[in-house]
Amino acid sequence: MRFRHRAAAGFATLLLPLAGLVGLAGPAQAATNATATYTKTSDWGTGFGGQWTIKNTGTTSISSWTVEWDFPSGTSVTSAWDADVTNSGTHWTAKNKSYNGSIAPGASVSFGFNGAGSGSPSNCKLNDDSCDGTTVPGDAAPSAPGTPTASDVTDTSAKLSWSAATDDKGVKNYDVLRDGKVVSTVTTTSYTDTGLSAGTDYSYTVQARDTADQTGPVSGAVAVHTTGGTTTPPPTGGTKVKLGYFTEWGIYGRNYNVKNLVTSGSASKITHINYAFGNVTGGQCAIGDSYADYDKAFTADQSVSGVADTWDQPLRGNFNQLRELKAKYPNIKVLWSFGGWTWSGGFGQAAQNPAAFAQSCYNLVKDPRWADVFDGIDIDWEYPNACGLSCDTSGAAAFKNVMAALRAKFGSSALVTAAVTADGSSGGKIEAADYAGAASYVDWYNVMSYDFFGAWDAKGPTAPHSPLTSYSGIPKAGYTTADAMAAYKAIGVPANKLLIGIGFYGRGWTGVTQDAPGGTATGPAAGTYEQGIEDYKVLKTSCPVTGTVAGTAYAHCGSNWWSYDTPATIAGKMSWAKAQGLGGAFFWEFSGDTSDGELVSAINSNL
Repeated sequence: MRFRHRAAAGFATLLLPLAGLVGLAGPAQAATNATATYTKTSDWGTGFGGQWTIKNTGTTSISSWTVEWDFPSGTSVTSAWDADVTNSGTHWTAKNKSYNGSIAPGASVSFGFNGAGSGSPSNCKLNDDSCDGTTVPGDAAPSAPGTPTASDVTDTSAKLSWSAATDDKGVKNYDVLRDGKVVSTVTTTSYTDTGLSAGTDYSYTVQARDTADQTGPVSGAVAVHTTGGTTTPPPTGGTKVKLGYFTEWGIYGRNYNVKNLVTSGSASKITHINYAFGNVTGGQCAIGDSYADYDKAFTADQSVSGVADTWDQPLRGNFNQLRELKAKYPNIKVLWSFGGWTWSGGFGQAAQNPAAFAQSCYNLVKDPRWADVFDGIDIDWEYPNACGLSCDTSGAAAFKNVMAALRAKFGSSALVTAAVTADGSSGGKIEAADYAGAASYVDWYNVMSYDFFGAWDAKGPTAPHSPLTSYSGIPKAGYTTADAMAAYKAIGVPANKLLIGIGFYGRGWTGVTQDAPGGTATGPAAGTYEQGIEDYKVLKTSCPVTGTVAGTAYAHCGSNWWSYDTPATIAGKMSWAKAQGLGGAFFWEFSGDTSDGELVSAINSNL
């Protein structure tokens, strides 16, 4: 509900490429008798120093030089010396100054720069030829090969075949990637991968290389399940959904990576992950943070597989880590969630042309680079035909129309879900949109049964932000989990399409003298990332529980008053959810839990 998903506060600052640092040098000669080499001279985490050295390996002087290279998205030059550096997108060009263009035989010159990001250069050219002194056959990179097909699958091997890529000068070979990592390079359009584990899921893609070692785009992915082994068990607890949100920005200040799902033990206790968030802008689905999503290189100790990312692998970032997680835990399904509190303003335009919006989302989710990572799409529109960070006036039918278009485009095999309001008050947000009509198109609703009350009402009264039921003195009738679920059931939404929501954080006030709810306050309590909000893992020791009310906990310590869920209150909520016939539970979000995942364990063991 209110003030939920403050995504913008956690994003890394966007890096804007330098548009160009002065003029251009004169024409260059061929580089078949010259080389250019790159050295990273320093690294300070968010940036680095780099140096290029151009050496004349021939017998005649070079009068001018131009070095070109590509940086991955998110890496850029911020300043340079002894060269004029310009860029076009991720392609960078450095030309000599007036005083260092001439290089005698056997001599060399260098230029340096400071950069932002963590990527390394690729596709280097010196005076339109390869930087290693060999002639480049052509500028064009190869096309993507056809999506592989699998055959002759056994307990320990699988044969892959694909249609050839094209290139203006010819394809030299193909890289075969298993779960995003190169396992072999072959000259033919087939490969048999061996040494696999029985009864295990793998994902394969292929990319072509030309004679200059330029790599083309990666192919579509094929999933392979080896024979033998034990039968893949169903998710723990039968068919109940146990879903957690993973935030793309959590890898920054929170230092919470996909690998933490493994080390905490949480990965074995969930069924689904919502990856938050993709943006909604211009009536279309869009990337939220490209660096976090698919570019950041994780070190070996940060990686699910224990293998460090390389600068030239086709997919890095959170998407590749999720791919590695799914290879390790084949039962987990991943949905890409779009919108959230900050990015819901774009849904109004999307609702004007639902079919075009659905097509854009499909194109992005099914992008061949990561199509195997995602099992569906989640829409987090806060709120259709009502007010959140901004007010939407799309009309009561807009939400239903959007969900219908998404289902039509994604088909019956993909998951299509939505996060929805828990405002069960009379005349509240549940009544503002056709949630009943849209229900036939979704697999389930994530009912956001938290953030009912908080320190946006700076003077109180203090109240639990996630009450299960009503209680004497509640500030607003209908602001409870039970009221929300009853309202959805009353309009015809099936109980098994409703998930109860759990917050892995607390909301709090300061200037409070009273233990029980209903006290006055002077403002929001201090929080690590935002005033009035704090992770459970911090609160459990910094402000232990004082009492419980309406199925959730509260704590009064000093002048601060907090409310939050604990393993004990989660156990009660899960019992209630089962008794109501609900489809399961979801939570916001993984990084608020303890390092050993005690809140996820409470959901799993009680649901």
